[in-house]
Parts: sequence; C-alpha cells; structure tokens
Amino acid sequence: IVPLRPSVTFSNTKVTVPRKGDKKKLILLSERNAKHVQLLKIRQGQSGQISVNAKRILTQTMVDFQLPVLPHHIECFDNSNIQGAFPVAACIVFKNGLPSKDDYRIFNIRSVTGPDDFGSMREVLQRRYQRMLKEKQSLPQLVVIDGGKGQLSSAIEIFDSLGLSEKIKLVALAKRMEEFFVPGKDEAVLPDKNSETLKLIQRIRDEAHRFGIKHHRN
Repeated sequence: IVPLRPSVTFSNTKVTVPRKGDKKKLILLSERNAKHVQLLKIRQGQSGQISVNAKRILTQTMVDFQLPVLPHHIECFDNSNIQGAFPVAACIVFKNGLPSKDDYRIFNIRSVTGPDDFGSMREVLQRRYQRMLKEKQSLPQLVVIDGGKGQLSSAIEIFDSLGLSEKIKLVALAKRMEEFFVPGKDEAVLPDKNSETLKLIQRIRDEAHRFGIKHHRN
C-alpha cells in the first residue's frame, strides 16, 4: 500500500491525487456519476430482479390487457414534429416496470412528408420490428401507441404483415379522454382514473412524448 501524496511516481506512470481546486471537484463529480449509474442499473432491473411493487402493477396490467405473461418488456411510440416539419418517432422501453434508457431510440421519418401520423407510425413500426426479427432480438410483450383508433389500425397493419399480431399485444392510448383502443374492439375502453394500469401506461406515454420533444429541442 502506497500512502497517497499529491504526486506519486511508478516507473513511467505518474499518479496525481488532487486535494483541492477544479481537479478535486472533477474527481468528486466522477464518483457521484459512478454511484448514480450503479443505482440506475439496479433500478432498471438489469440484475434480472423485479421489485414487489412493479410486479404487482405488471400483474394488474397483464390481467387488464389479457396477456399470457407478465409484460416485463414494454415499448411505446410517439410521433413528433415541429409545426409539421422534421417528423420523428420516439421509441422508449420499459423493463420490469422501469425505464431502460439505454434502449431508447429516435427514428427520423423518411417515407412521409408533413404531419402524417398514420404513415409515420407504419414506418417506425416496420423499421423497428423488422430489424428485431432479423437480428433475433427479444420482442416486447406489450407495445403502446400514442394515439387513437387510426394509429392503432396503422400498427395492426404492420404487425399483421410481420406476423407479430399473435406475439405482441398492441394498445393505443388516446389523449383526449385517456381511453384505450385495443385490437378487435370497435369502441374505446375507458379505464378507472385510479387504475394502476392506466397510470403505468400514462407514465410510459408521457416519457415517450418527453423524449421526442427533447430531441427536437436539442
């Protein structure tokens, strides 16, 4: 063990231990960042574990949407533009009930011009899941679409073409009444405002919206 001094030399390597000033602040900032990243990984469930609270909410979501398994992996898509220009689609991912920010993606929309929500939704879903199938990636159990019946119909069209309609549950959340649209039902499902399922899906939808707006601001 070598006692720490302001400067210690090992052959050709020089180790500096700052005690004050900007370099000391940089060391402290690095330590805080490392602790934050470690805590974030734990919260994001990268250890493969799920909290009791998250399991309860995901179980309720599974029941409400009639899923065969817990939705450990949920993805959400939100279209965004600046007054009709520069259309993008934000894709955010929740794992074990918590955001997995390393998996977030922004898609620049290529095939449509102007604020075409339906066309944008078809493009981003086609690109996202065609690639996941090609690379044999693990698919989500639940996909949330920000929008109403029209956006859901666009999503169903793509999922049918990719053979995913029986593998992934689709749900659309319309902002006006905060109501769900699901495949096979013509009428919207209006959930209880205190429903934990609704609160989870709202949180995921709001995160997708925030991520898209952040991209435009940047």
